[in-house]
Amino acid sequence: MTHELLLLRHAKSDWSADMDDFFRPLNKRGRRAAKRVGRWLHEQHLIPDTILSSPATRALTTAQRVCKQLNIDESAIICNPRIYQADALTLLTVLKSRHQDQRVLLVGHNPGLEDLLLKLTSHAVPLSADGKYLPTAALAQLAFEGDWTELSEGTATLVTLIRPDSLPE
Repeated sequence: MTHELLLLRHAKSDWSADMDDFFRPLNKRGRRAAKRVGRWLHEQHLIPDTILSSPATRALTTAQRVCKQLNIDESAIICNPRIYQADALTLLTVLKSRHQDQRVLLVGHNPGLEDLLLKLTSHAVPLSADGKYLPTAALAQLAFEGDWTELSEGTATLVTLIRPDSLPE
């Protein structure tokens, strides 16, 4: 059976306020980008069975704005503290517990998300203009055969990589 993993890096955060990293909100550009990505997911009929999010404000707000575009209640978001500042191995461990889900949206942070993307895919992933695989609000759609416990290095295929600047307002 084919499963899908949607990796979404949180949208652009606001660095103007002097606050702890965990509590940084999205800036205006980030709020617009999260909305565009959510609308794109809706248009593509890519409705996740589960949404896993870092509890950090910028990631959770990104997930909430995506939910709004997908007409999914925000209560469907599962906040997992292990996702905040997680490395690829930790993210993989979190994903392996999703036994019944066919499509999972994981909202988190770099460098963990980028590292996970590169480990799971066995072919080249294109870089953005700023030299990142997953700039803010970028979404990678991956597919793999088998169940979540079988997800490991090189087992997924990159289906598409969406960056918010390529999407219409």
